[in-house]
Amino acid sequence: MDSKPPSSRSTLGYNATLHFLAEYSDILLGTLFGALAIYFHLAHSPYLSVLSAAIAIGAFSITVSEIAEILAERLEEPYASFVLTFSAVAVEIILLFMIVREGVHNPAALETVKGGIISAVIVDMNVLLGLAVFIGGLSYKEQEHNEDTSSTYTTILLVASSALLVPSILTYTEDSNTLFHASVMIALLLISFYIAIFIFQTRTHSHFFKATAKSRLFRIKKHREEEDEEDDEDYIFDRLGNVWNFTAIFGFIFVIGMLAELFATDGMPIAREMGISAGLAGLIIAIIAVAPEIMTAIKAARDDEIQRVINIAMGASTVSIMLTVPILMALAYTNGIELTLDFNAFQVGALILTIILAWKTTDDGETNYFEGISHLMFFVGYAIIATLYH
Repeated sequence: MDSKPPSSRSTLGYNATLHFLAEYSDILLGTLFGALAIYFHLAHSPYLSVLSAAIAIGAFSITVSEIAEILAERLEEPYASFVLTFSAVAVEIILLFMIVREGVHNPAALETVKGGIISAVIVDMNVLLGLAVFIGGLSYKEQEHNEDTSSTYTTILLVASSALLVPSILTYTEDSNTLFHASVMIALLLISFYIAIFIFQTRTHSHFFKATAKSRLFRIKKHREEEDEEDDEDYIFDRLGNVWNFTAIFGFIFVIGMLAELFATDGMPIAREMGISAGLAGLIIAIIAVAPEIMTAIKAARDDEIQRVINIAMGASTVSIMLTVPILMALAYTNGIELTLDFNAFQVGALILTIILAWKTTDDGETNYFEGISHLMFFVGYAIIATLYH
């Protein structure tokens, strides 16, 4: 017989319900708005369908990010950051590919895709990095990271962005085949370069991407983790093994893919009807894709783990250019669409200036809140021009 009074049992049940809702709010929210997105799509309400799909994609992306963070905590650098960056970039690729497919009926959709590719890097390097550095800088006067990490990544990004200039310059030629062939060659070059980078990062120079000192909050954090160990085990993905967690990530990404198709199908006509520029549309897509990463980076900055922030921001930017571009081109070609890499002057210029800014704010291995503000101000300027640039 239960010795606890009814009021106590009721309170425990209420608290358990609140705890469950807090733990799984992203999944519940994603499921609810995913169902609404399908309903509104079938009911021919595109505005509500797009809004519901965007919320559902964002919610499920948070779930993917949380599972990836669990896996990252079990792995060592640089593999921990790989899990975080690849899970986020996978969402980005799915969203942009669904927009690519709309290019069959609407050639302007391809300009949105190009804007999305550049915007993903802009958001990673300015919003994600800027917010994390700013918030971390408010808690700590300065935060230290491995300067070899930022030096290597900015070099890689500068070379990759320079490679994108080649097709952009060939835009002025009259032969469209030349532009497409140049885009294919640049895509192959980017993949080849990334293979070399992967070996460099995981085999020969993995120490370049690891923190040089333990976080000042390491002991406090470890103590809190030991105290909260029982609470953490309540979350189902903390109890699952790595294989099952990877399976769960792929499952949620598959659901995101289906929602992304609704988002693209109903969203592109709305963008055309409202006169939304390709740059702004691409920026919206980038923010949806990167939002969970931003939350992870802010949490890391608060825990004085600025090294992880640098790895996520610059690692995701590297993957966005060097893998997203070739993969999207290949997927577009299999669907009978020629996606070329003729980015406009504004996009390439903003990309190169972003990399230069990141180089200047991280090259000494220390960050502070003013450097975070600098990145955020740059992003605001980019967003204004992207909105007005047609």
